[in-house]
Amino acid sequence: MSKKNKKITVGVGLGYGLTDAMGGGAFTIIAAFLLFFYITFAGMSPLQAASIIAIARIVDAIVSLCIGSITDNFYKTKLGQKFGRRRFFLLIGSPLMAVYTMLWVTGMGYWYYLISYLAFEIIAAMVLIPFETLPSEMTKDFNERTVLSTCRMFISTTSAFLATFVPGLLIKHFGQNNPHAYFYNGCFFAVLYAICIFISYKVTWEREPSPEMKKELLIKTHEHKSFIQHRETIVHILNDYISTFKIRSFRKHLAIYILSFTARDIFYAVFVFFCVYDLKVTASLAATLLSISIVGIPMTILLGFLMIKIGPSNLFKISYLTMIISVLSFYGVYVLDPGSKITILFVISFFYQIGSSILSFVPWNIFPFIPDVDEMVFRKRREGIFAAVMTFTRKSSVAIATLIVGIILQYGGFVKGGVSQTPQVMHVIAYTMVIGSVVLLVMALIITFTFKLNKQTHIILTKEIERLKNNGSKLDVDPKTKEVVEDLTGYKYEDVWKEIS
Repeated sequence: MSKKNKKITVGVGLGYGLTDAMGGGAFTIIAAFLLFFYITFAGMSPLQAASIIAIARIVDAIVSLCIGSITDNFYKTKLGQKFGRRRFFLLIGSPLMAVYTMLWVTGMGYWYYLISYLAFEIIAAMVLIPFETLPSEMTKDFNERTVLSTCRMFISTTSAFLATFVPGLLIKHFGQNNPHAYFYNGCFFAVLYAICIFISYKVTWEREPSPEMKKELLIKTHEHKSFIQHRETIVHILNDYISTFKIRSFRKHLAIYILSFTARDIFYAVFVFFCVYDLKVTASLAATLLSISIVGIPMTILLGFLMIKIGPSNLFKISYLTMIISVLSFYGVYVLDPGSKITILFVISFFYQIGSSILSFVPWNIFPFIPDVDEMVFRKRREGIFAAVMTFTRKSSVAIATLIVGIILQYGGFVKGGVSQTPQVMHVIAYTMVIGSVVLLVMALIITFTFKLNKQTHIILTKEIERLKNNGSKLDVDPKTKEVVEDLTGYKYEDVWKEIS
């Protein structure tokens, strides 16, 4: 069976999605526990700890831009031709997951933690960026891509649950003040992620190189570039990245994605501190509350259906409103300190995780359709470029958010290693979590009201692309199609699908 005729089954979808066990799990652990680990067990100040995460992610964000372009052009190499321009990076990324264990070693210095975390971030980007482009490689069908993304989110959600449930068990077993719990947790997940990524490599495939790609490959096989040509190539790549922001659907999608995920980043970065110092409960209980993300597992199945029926914009609205109300409710528990606090916290966490599961599901279900909108304008496939830009902005926003949290804790009077904190510091922790989360979620919510990419508009768009590919005339476009194309691209219809010079 040719790659073109391969079917996307649930089994294939699950195999593909296994890589996001690392994407969804490792970064959930990092978001929830790494800052706390650095400050509590590695002897660093809040600012030092936050600076490690911020610096590593900024560097990683820049590297991610290069990875996107590299994977788009990796078919020109012998390794790319043998193992796949995207899948090769899954193959080499699998054994490199061992680096994850290095993050959780105690008694090391600042530079050790910076280098080890930087190494993991780069390796993760090397795996996740090509991984994120595979749905566009494997199929063009909206429903089949939804199967892939739904299975991916199922795996990601399951992993996110394990990423909070397992540490909670280990912390409870080894004791609240024992750093070994975090190290053994790192070892367990490093092995799990390595296995998952390798399985993804084995069950996925890529589309055959286009005639244009093959022609370019033949031309460039014996070509040697001068310095000026290399410089021109770099300029061209940078222009490619900048050009992604010309696509209206991508601009809105990116803004929604970054604002909402940064809101959740702030929540996770502060939540353990909020539980331990404001609510006076254990880190183990904080992990258990976060592990209610398990509700996302059955939610993923439902969301695959709702993605098609009500569209991504409505799902975003439900997600953000649920999360906003939940965060405000957490603050209410802090202020009122009710007698049945533990039960109330579990109820609030349940609803927060429902909203969070929707947030995790929707953006990367939308992403495979963004390159289709771009193709309507520029007449080429640039999945890697878009994935790199999303990753770059995402990691930059995480870096900035984490650094801001560290600065606030540092200058808010937080005492590292302290059993308790002053009322002033407790207020600072609470306000950081609430204001940081809610304001960003409200901003994302406003943008969703103008986001128009869904199943119906995507079908209209792709039909028009196929018509134009079959030498259809732009003069014959119907009014509805013209309206959809212009709304999704942000271009006048006359300015899309221009002749390639």
